[in-house]
Amino acid sequence: MVSPDEKADEKPFLPPPATSASAYAHHQKQHSPTIILSVVAFYWAASLAVVFLNKYILSTSEYKFPFPLFVTWFQLVVALVILLVWGTLGRSVNSFSLIPPYEFDLSIARKVTPLTFMYVMMLAFNNLCLQYVEVTFYQVARSLSIIFNIIFTYTLLGAKTSFAALICCGVVFFGFVIGSYGEINFSWEGIIYGVASSAFVALYGIYVKKTLSVVDNNQWRLLHYNTTLSIFFLFPLVVFAGELQNIVKVYFLYDWGFWALMTITGVTGFVINIAMFLQIKFTTPLTNTISGTAKSCFQTALAAWYFQNPISPLNGTGIFLALFGSGLYSWVRYKEMLRK
Repeated sequence: MVSPDEKADEKPFLPPPATSASAYAHHQKQHSPTIILSVVAFYWAASLAVVFLNKYILSTSEYKFPFPLFVTWFQLVVALVILLVWGTLGRSVNSFSLIPPYEFDLSIARKVTPLTFMYVMMLAFNNLCLQYVEVTFYQVARSLSIIFNIIFTYTLLGAKTSFAALICCGVVFFGFVIGSYGEINFSWEGIIYGVASSAFVALYGIYVKKTLSVVDNNQWRLLHYNTTLSIFFLFPLVVFAGELQNIVKVYFLYDWGFWALMTITGVTGFVINIAMFLQIKFTTPLTNTISGTAKSCFQTALAAWYFQNPISPLNGTGIFLALFGSGLYSWVRYKEMLRK
């Protein structure tokens, strides 16, 4: 549920329904600092797990599995199973009532199809990017989603952006260029996939706003359709990319440990939806902004320590500028929202 105005540094599913700043503030006053801190910590843990587990299985684990499209497809299958089980339990167990029972109506599915195309491209390019770049540079490679959001909201919706927000985007772009130039393990594939993923993140956020009305503004109902359609849309890409014919040759294909790891990545990919939902419900936009920016900085530092990624001074400067510009942009948009 990453907002289209935010950078998406994990596998995003759906942005939250539009809610006013005053409504957020009203919700936060009803909850103790302990609850808010717990919710933010849960979001951090889920978000970091998504990125690190995907990178781990694609590039560094003992089950090195360089098939990002199949990994994405399998994670969608896991998400669909969770939706089916959770929705069924919700009929009789009140604590599972967060997600409504599974539904799939062909007339609604046809209206959701354009959104699903954006969704599939976003997820596919996201994991392709993660395969080719270091986690320390991942945030920089994906930082252009802010710039694409401004471009598409103007060209598709006619919405203009303030000068202050444009300055922030300039900082982000400058950081992207410097960070790319200074990246020691530079990869054109990673850069291209990161830019493509950023573009589809922005498009996805715009199309979600247009499509939510089809399902009565219920993000969980939309997730039913989006996940189901994505499984059917993505599988041909797995086949045409040649991944399926290479996967059958993998020696650990029948190892239960491998499939356990794959399933865990799928579960964490779904859990991020719950984590974002809770953070949005129990905190304010300002807390979301600070949490997202701080988490990105921590993710970069943690990746540098865990994966021992070499960072040149130029690369480090680019990473700092991209993160700083992204955080500043979120702050500017937050202040503009309060004024409105």
